[in-house]
Amino acid sequence: MPAVASRGRGRRTISEINMVPFIDVMLVLLIIFMVTAPLITPSLIDLPSVGKAAKQPDQVIQIIIGKDEALELKTAASPEKSAQVTLKEVAAVVQQAQGQAPGGPAAAPVVISADRSVKYETVVKVMDTLQRAGIQRVGLSVQLAK
Repeated sequence: MPAVASRGRGRRTISEINMVPFIDVMLVLLIIFMVTAPLITPSLIDLPSVGKAAKQPDQVIQIIIGKDEALELKTAASPEKSAQVTLKEVAAVVQQAQGQAPGGPAAAPVVISADRSVKYETVVKVMDTLQRAGIQRVGLSVQLAK
């Protein structure tokens, strides 16, 4: 019910909004946020660290993704010779290279080396293609921070 003010001859209603309760509520909320904000810890992502392996594998099949997203395949048997492959045929070529490796297909891991400017999607497509073909040991080549 609006407040009524009597001044002079007649009564008239005051049509202003009372701001005091609104300001009280806002100050209480401000104090609550100021007290609870330091207690909230930001979510941290625990990324895996990269370390050196005790022993490097003898036979490594390396897939190099260049700046133009072209794929090259290098094997330990012929490191100076690389073969250009497409995404569709990369799994078959890797399986063939693993079959020729001494120790069987499980002994030759696949390492993907990509240029820094290559889209992440391209690297994931290559990894997905290898995984769908049943190739187990796939890793990423990284440069250690100095």
